[in-house]
Amino acid sequence: MPGMDKLPIEEALEDSPQTRSLLGVFEEDTYTISSYYHQLFQAMQRIYDAQNELSAATHLTSKLLKEYEKQRFPLGGDDEVMSSTLQQFAKVIDELSSCHAVLSTQLADAMMFPIAQFKERDLKEILTLKEVFQISSDDHDVAVNRYNRLSKRKENEKVKGEVMEDVYTSRKKQHQTMMHYFLALNTLQYKKKIALLEPLLGYMQAQMSFFKLGSENLTQQWEDFLTNIGTSVQNVRREMDSEVDGMQQTIQDLEEASDLLYMPDPDPSKIPINRNLTRKAGYLNTRNKTGLVSSTWDRQYFFTQGGNLMSQARGDVAGGLVMDIDNCSVMAVDCEDRRFCFQISSFDGKKVAILQADSRKDCEEWIATINNISKRIYLSENPEETAARANQSALEAVTPSPSFQQRHESFRPSTQGRPRAARTSSQGSVGSDSPALSSLSLDSLVAPDTPIQFDIISPVCEEHATQAKNASQGRRTNPFGESGEPQSGESEDSILHQLFIARFLGSMEVKATENADVIYETMRQILAARAIHNIFRMTESHLLVTCECLKLIDPQTQVTRLRFPLSSVVLCASHQENKRLFGFVLQTAGGQVDGRPVTVCYIFESNNDGEKICDSVGLAKQIALHSEMDRKATQKQKEMDMAKEKQQEELTKQKQIEKDLEEQSRLIAASSRPNQPAADGQFLVLSNSQSEDSDAGDETRKKGESEA
Repeated sequence: MPGMDKLPIEEALEDSPQTRSLLGVFEEDTYTISSYYHQLFQAMQRIYDAQNELSAATHLTSKLLKEYEKQRFPLGGDDEVMSSTLQQFAKVIDELSSCHAVLSTQLADAMMFPIAQFKERDLKEILTLKEVFQISSDDHDVAVNRYNRLSKRKENEKVKGEVMEDVYTSRKKQHQTMMHYFLALNTLQYKKKIALLEPLLGYMQAQMSFFKLGSENLTQQWEDFLTNIGTSVQNVRREMDSEVDGMQQTIQDLEEASDLLYMPDPDPSKIPINRNLTRKAGYLNTRNKTGLVSSTWDRQYFFTQGGNLMSQARGDVAGGLVMDIDNCSVMAVDCEDRRFCFQISSFDGKKVAILQADSRKDCEEWIATINNISKRIYLSENPEETAARANQSALEAVTPSPSFQQRHESFRPSTQGRPRAARTSSQGSVGSDSPALSSLSLDSLVAPDTPIQFDIISPVCEEHATQAKNASQGRRTNPFGESGEPQSGESEDSILHQLFIARFLGSMEVKATENADVIYETMRQILAARAIHNIFRMTESHLLVTCECLKLIDPQTQVTRLRFPLSSVVLCASHQENKRLFGFVLQTAGGQVDGRPVTVCYIFESNNDGEKICDSVGLAKQIALHSEMDRKATQKQKEMDMAKEKQQEELTKQKQIEKDLEEQSRLIAASSRPNQPAADGQFLVLSNSQSEDSDAGDETRKKGESEA
């Protein structure tokens, strides 16, 4: 026989809506079984009551068996083995219905007794347990509601003890009743097969005995078939007995192990708090405002699904979304009328939910779980192990490390007369055994008694001077911090545009800028200070990385909160273990301390990998460097081209001057000779050689004319 569907007895104490929904399916199946077996019982009753009506009764039985596969059983409806077996039974019964009747006594012993026992004992037991379970469930709800309405005053200790005892008794009663109810429903899945097959087997055996069926009515093949069916029934019975023993043992074990869980507020020393959860489910009370000052509390089943918080009422089929808890904030709150309350705020602060747990342990586990989901730890391959490492790293970040301090005690000068500084290194800097770190002390990284800024302040850049100058000239300033004039192609023409979500943790002035140890030490001190002073609020911004600058932009108003010129960023690194932490060292434009420029280290937490952001900043600096080199090369080429053009102009001018001088000399020479009138009344200036040639030509011409 195939495996049976069964109710999980282990989840009876939790009593979740999913368990109730599955219970409803089993109850519906029980109702279907009761209806079907009632019809089958009536059919067999007709066989028993009247021998004359045997043929019609067996025909109806055969018909009902054929309709078994058409029945819509919520459980076990697709059992092909059972359907084929019943089809063969229907065929045999159909053959026998037209032949003989069965003796009443044999039918009473072999056919009517098993099905009557199943109908009168097993099905009625299910109905009785259902009524008892409903009553115990209602009593438990009343006791829990009365417990949740307890006042916080101490003079009600007697009432409180009575109420807690009532909760303990009702919860234990409900748990035990539900487990036995589940046992009966699970056993019913086996009994329904036995109650169906055993009467049919008895009926067939009675027919064979009474009529002494031979080869002409029942062949050896049918005998083997019936033998196989009998073996199957015995196997099902043994499987049922084994399953019942296992479930009863499970009930016994759960009763012993769940005794502490019956108390609404168990002792944390006996049941430790698990802070590494990334999934949690259970009943919580949620506050709903009904007016300006009035509110009501509703009890619902809450569970986490990925990065969402879901709720589900007891009668609902599926849960509904309460809020997205990715990047949310959660904290314990003190309500006037309730205990063990905590508040969840969405990442944009637009949605807030106040919930109440049943105990302090449950409250702290819900807060830890939502914190882990907010950090998106559930997306990793092993969420609980990742959450454990993250919690351990956070604990080590605020816990001093004696080994690091002792290692650097030898480098410190004697400090008699002043208290010893309690600075230690983070776990990430302890692991780096570089020679540079071993020769540095903490005071060489961060100045003693350096104040820490936990909120975003005005940018340390040249915009202060510009704004002051504009203010002195009477210019109107933007009250939201935006510049009055647009940036001249700063971000529009930039090659690189990368946007990240970053939450500002703090900033402080530092000394060294040679390696990343100064950033690790700053991270440790800021995280430790936040833990000591209980500072959990962080300002979320959009970090825009371009080739010119780094900008912190308000996600709501898109106003630039801070602007860091890329040239002033001298160092950028991420934490070695917690990759979401990163920071960079900024060298301010103006002001010097002890002959050196002022350097400030800014620490952030991001949803992305900090190394990606540092790589983006490094890429921006490389692009800016190459752009500057290209600009200088282009400017140098332009200067060379301008020098060539200027030299060419000088040569052209020199040639023009020489040409003008030659023309002037020719004109002066021509003006010094005698002038002769031309044919048109103008004078022609000739040289001496030209005049002599002209006279000779005239004499030759005259001599030729005379000879002619």
